[in-house]
Amino acid sequence: MSEAVVDGSGGESVSTSSPAKLVTKKNVITWVALAFMTTGSVASLRAAPTMGVYGLAAVFLYVVPAILFLLPQALVAAELASGWAGGIYRWVTEAMGPRAGLLAIWCQFAMTIFYYPSLLAYVASTFAYVINPDLASNGLYTAAMIISIYWVAVFVSARGMKAISKLASSGLVIGTLIPGTVLVVLGIVYLVQGNASAAPMTTSNLLPAWTGIASLVLIVNNFLSYSGMEMNAVHVSDLKDPPKEFPKAMFLAIGLVLLIFILPALAISWVVPTSEISLTAGVMQAFSAFFGYFNVSFLVPIFGIMLIVASLGGMLAWLAGPSTGLLMIGREQGYLPPVFQRLNAEGIQVNILIAQGVVTSIIACLYAFVPNVSSAYWIFSVMTTQVYLIAYVLMFITAVKLRRDKPDHPRGYKAPMLGVLCTVGFLSTIAAFLIGFVPPSQFSGGSTITYVLIIGGGVGIIGLLAPFAMYASRKPSWKTAEPAPFEGSDQ
Repeated sequence: MSEAVVDGSGGESVSTSSPAKLVTKKNVITWVALAFMTTGSVASLRAAPTMGVYGLAAVFLYVVPAILFLLPQALVAAELASGWAGGIYRWVTEAMGPRAGLLAIWCQFAMTIFYYPSLLAYVASTFAYVINPDLASNGLYTAAMIISIYWVAVFVSARGMKAISKLASSGLVIGTLIPGTVLVVLGIVYLVQGNASAAPMTTSNLLPAWTGIASLVLIVNNFLSYSGMEMNAVHVSDLKDPPKEFPKAMFLAIGLVLLIFILPALAISWVVPTSEISLTAGVMQAFSAFFGYFNVSFLVPIFGIMLIVASLGGMLAWLAGPSTGLLMIGREQGYLPPVFQRLNAEGIQVNILIAQGVVTSIIACLYAFVPNVSSAYWIFSVMTTQVYLIAYVLMFITAVKLRRDKPDHPRGYKAPMLGVLCTVGFLSTIAAFLIGFVPPSQFSGGSTITYVLIIGGGVGIIGLLAPFAMYASRKPSWKTAEPAPFEGSDQ
């Protein structure tokens, strides 16, 4: 029986009963829409409470990772995407072979196993402020919301890329840009009216207080906050002029990401005392405080729904990207059984999303058994970062190798000082990975040994053992597509 085969850029499907060359579909995404999709998948107000606990020092803690990680990541991804379509798995495969490509795309995909529970825990806490704020710290409620929302998102994703791009773009505007702007404006008015900031705003507070290496651990979470600039590169061939438009999309996304992260974090620190900021419900705490002060508390549930829209838009973008890359390498190299290669009528790999959903649902249940929801949120966030950082190590090595081995390969964009960018990005990534095993000063989940074992075990099993098992169990009969040629971004 014939099956659908997806093209190397998330393209349209064709019917074939034997390996065939992959085809390219019609362009469906503008560069502005892709920038919004990227911003929506990278930036959200969800991260603001994490840095809000540092007050004015949040500026430093956001700018440093931006220089050391966001900038190198975005520029390197822009060069690779403008020369080779298909995303990180194809870049790494071209430079270091299919096994390294499998590890890269698996880490990008596997991080979402931890990402969805942490993202949807934030959604659950936000929705609690719409119906009952006391539920924000209820683990059973959080677990139920994570599971329910994930499966609804799978249903939406199954309708295809056009639906995803529209929802992701509108989610960014409705649920991030508008609420973020309102939060900052209210905060400024609050201070101008003579109210004291909950966090000190003097020059002596520009740098975070040093309490040992544990005080630096929250910076690691900022690496996750900035992760994902390359994720939507899998859709580069959906652009009208990929070599020119993808870099433009990246630079627009960088500007939006920085604004979305820094200003709302400061606004939260102005009105919510550091000791009271919840890592999952901090944004709604700030809105509740501001709206209560200005006597417009009826807006709290409205803005809660808007924030939920943004988070779901970002989640949809993540569902669309990594799973597409995993599908492509699974078809080309025989890493996935045929059941996971089947596509629905819209060309979406629904079976992969369903399998991922089963694991995500199991992990979500842990929220029902962890006494402190914020602690569970933090643990999953760190696991997400650790797994994803492995993919970035491979990406930075790949960029240097391809520039050295294939200097004449057509590239629509060449990153300046590529060697410096990759060196800085590589060293920053390694440092972040090591620091990630140190419990933060805010963590209250138990002993250091327990924390390290939880993080290390999760990263080792999901991030490393799983792809090796996939490689060991591969079968030639599972290959249903020929590897796409690496001849430029028009392939």
